[in-house]
Amino acid sequence: MTIEKIVLLYFISVNIIAFAMYGIDKALAKAGKFRISEAALIWIAVLGGSVGALLGMFIFHHKTKKKKFLIVIPAILLFHIMLAVWYIFFSNIRIRILY
Repeated sequence: MTIEKIVLLYFISVNIIAFAMYGIDKALAKAGKFRISEAALIWIAVLGGSVGALLGMFIFHHKTKKKKFLIVIPAILLFHIMLAVWYIFFSNIRIRILY
């Protein structure tokens, strides 16, 4: 398995986890139970789950009224996109995900 495949699997997994965390936290909030911390929700985005976090925010209508989340999560996603563009276009490493 190539490093590119490992990285791709990592990002798919962490985004699924981030999406699930937002859904679980929303369900816990509705039930009035112990919640996932805001720091954990932001950190999962920082660790690569920014797409899942943003989708979770809007699909579950969770944390969409908090300015911190409306600014930080898209900013993290933008940073991740910039890293991917740099890697694809400016890195000397060839991407061989589909081989």
